[in-house]
Amino acid sequence: MAFLHGAAPQLLSVLRIIAATSFFMHGMMKLFGWPAPFEYPLNALLLAAGFLEVIGGVLLVIGLFSRQVAFLLSGQMAFAYFIAHGSQGFFPALNGGETAMLFCFLFLYIAAAGPGPWSLDEVASRAPPVQQAGPSN
Repeated sequence: MAFLHGAAPQLLSVLRIIAATSFFMHGMMKLFGWPAPFEYPLNALLLAAGFLEVIGGVLLVIGLFSRQVAFLLSGQMAFAYFIAHGSQGFFPALNGGETAMLFCFLFLYIAAAGPGPWSLDEVASRAPPVQQAGPSN
Protein backbone atom coordinates (compact mmCIF):
# COMPACT_ATOMS: atom_id res chain seq x y z
CA MET A 1 0.00 0.00 0.00
CA ALA A 2 2.92 2.32 -0.63
CA PHE A 3 0.77 4.43 -2.96
CA LEU A 4 -1.24 5.62 0.06
CA HIS A 5 1.82 6.63 2.09
CA GLY A 6 2.02 10.08 0.53
CA ALA A 7 -1.68 10.69 1.20
CA ALA A 8 -1.48 9.93 4.94
CA PRO A 9 -1.64 13.57 6.11
CA GLN A 10 -4.64 14.34 3.89
CA LEU A 11 -6.37 11.12 4.98
CA LEU A 12 -5.89 12.18 8.60
CA SER A 13 -7.76 15.38 7.76
CA VAL A 14 -10.52 13.38 6.04
CA LEU A 15 -10.79 11.08 9.07
CA ARG A 16 -11.06 14.09 11.40
CA ILE A 17 -13.70 15.82 9.26
CA ILE A 18 -15.86 12.70 8.78
CA ALA A 19 -15.67 11.68 12.46
CA ALA A 20 -16.37 15.22 13.67
CA THR A 21 -19.36 15.57 11.34
CA SER A 22 -20.82 12.33 12.64
CA PHE A 23 -20.14 13.42 16.23
CA PHE A 24 -21.79 16.79 15.55
CA MET A 25 -24.89 14.99 14.25
CA HIS A 26 -25.14 12.97 17.48
CA GLY A 27 -25.20 16.26 19.40
CA MET A 28 -27.82 17.74 17.08
CA MET A 29 -30.04 14.72 17.70
CA LYS A 30 -29.72 15.18 21.46
CA LEU A 31 -30.32 18.93 21.49
CA PHE A 32 -32.71 19.46 18.57
CA GLY A 33 -34.06 16.06 17.53
CA TRP A 34 -32.50 16.52 14.10
CA PRO A 35 -31.90 14.76 11.72
CA ALA A 36 -33.64 12.09 13.79
CA PRO A 37 -35.21 12.17 17.22
CA PHE A 38 -33.08 11.15 20.18
CA GLU A 39 -34.58 8.01 21.66
CA TYR A 40 -33.90 8.66 25.35
CA PRO A 41 -35.16 11.40 27.66
CA LEU A 42 -32.56 14.11 28.22
CA ASN A 43 -31.01 14.48 31.64
CA ALA A 44 -28.27 16.91 32.68
CA LEU A 45 -25.44 14.59 31.54
CA LEU A 46 -26.98 14.02 28.11
CA LEU A 47 -27.62 17.74 27.71
CA ALA A 48 -23.99 18.52 28.57
CA ALA A 49 -22.86 15.77 26.19
CA GLY A 50 -25.02 17.26 23.43
CA PHE A 51 -23.41 20.69 23.86
CA LEU A 52 -19.92 19.17 23.81
CA GLU A 53 -20.79 17.14 20.71
CA VAL A 54 -22.14 20.13 18.79
CA ILE A 55 -19.47 22.65 19.77
CA GLY A 56 -16.61 20.13 19.72
CA GLY A 57 -17.84 18.68 16.44
CA VAL A 58 -17.83 22.09 14.75
CA LEU A 59 -14.36 22.93 16.10
CA LEU A 60 -12.99 19.60 14.87
CA VAL A 61 -14.62 19.90 11.44
CA ILE A 62 -12.87 23.23 10.86
CA GLY A 63 -9.74 22.05 12.66
CA LEU A 64 -9.55 24.74 15.33
CA PHE A 65 -7.95 23.87 18.70
CA SER A 66 -8.03 20.32 17.35
CA ARG A 67 -5.69 18.58 19.77
CA GLN A 68 -7.28 20.08 22.88
CA VAL A 69 -10.85 19.51 21.65
CA ALA A 70 -10.10 15.94 20.54
CA PHE A 71 -8.56 15.16 23.93
CA LEU A 72 -11.61 16.56 25.74
CA LEU A 73 -14.01 14.62 23.50
CA SER A 74 -11.98 11.43 23.96
CA GLY A 75 -12.45 11.80 27.70
CA GLN A 76 -16.15 12.46 27.22
CA MET A 77 -16.50 9.24 25.24
CA ALA A 78 -14.52 7.23 27.81
CA PHE A 79 -16.84 8.60 30.51
CA ALA A 80 -19.91 7.81 28.38
CA TYR A 81 -18.68 4.28 27.77
CA PHE A 82 -18.20 3.48 31.45
CA ILE A 83 -21.35 5.27 32.63
CA ALA A 84 -23.76 4.01 29.97
CA HIS A 85 -22.28 0.76 28.67
CA GLY A 86 -19.57 -0.68 30.91
CA SER A 87 -22.02 -1.89 33.53
CA GLN A 88 -23.88 -3.92 30.89
CA GLY A 89 -20.99 -6.29 30.19
CA PHE A 90 -17.35 -6.35 29.17
CA PHE A 91 -17.57 -6.63 25.37
CA PRO A 92 -18.51 -3.46 23.44
CA ALA A 93 -20.30 -5.49 20.76
CA LEU A 94 -22.60 -6.88 23.46
CA ASN A 95 -23.07 -3.83 25.70
CA GLY A 96 -23.88 -1.31 22.93
CA GLY A 97 -20.73 0.71 23.52
CA GLU A 98 -18.95 0.27 20.19
CA THR A 99 -19.65 3.80 18.99
CA ALA A 100 -18.46 5.40 22.24
CA MET A 101 -15.33 3.23 22.27
CA LEU A 102 -14.49 4.02 18.64
CA PHE A 103 -15.01 7.78 19.09
CA CYS A 104 -12.90 7.66 22.27
CA PHE A 105 -9.86 6.13 20.57
CA LEU A 106 -10.33 8.01 17.32
CA PHE A 107 -10.31 11.34 19.14
CA LEU A 108 -7.36 10.23 21.27
CA TYR A 109 -5.46 9.50 18.04
CA ILE A 110 -6.33 12.95 16.64
CA ALA A 111 -5.18 14.54 19.91
CA ALA A 112 -1.82 12.78 19.50
CA ALA A 113 -1.39 13.02 15.71
CA GLY A 114 -2.85 16.47 15.15
CA PRO A 115 -5.56 17.60 12.75
CA GLY A 116 -3.80 17.07 9.44
CA PRO A 117 -3.06 19.69 6.79
CA TRP A 118 -6.66 20.70 6.05
CA SER A 119 -7.32 22.59 9.28
CA LEU A 120 -7.33 26.11 10.66
CA ASP A 121 -4.70 24.97 13.16
CA GLU A 122 -2.37 24.15 10.25
CA VAL A 123 -3.11 27.45 8.51
CA ALA A 124 -2.41 29.36 11.73
CA SER A 125 0.88 27.52 12.26
CA ARG A 126 2.09 28.60 8.80
CA ALA A 127 1.15 32.27 9.22
CA PRO A 128 4.06 34.63 9.78
CA PRO A 129 4.31 35.87 13.35
CA VAL A 130 2.73 39.23 14.01
CA GLN A 131 5.33 41.80 14.99
CA GLN A 132 4.30 44.37 17.51
CA ALA A 133 5.32 47.92 16.86
CA GLY A 134 8.00 49.08 19.24
CA PRO A 135 8.50 52.60 20.56
CA SER A 136 9.52 55.10 17.88
CA ASN A 137 12.76 57.03 18.21
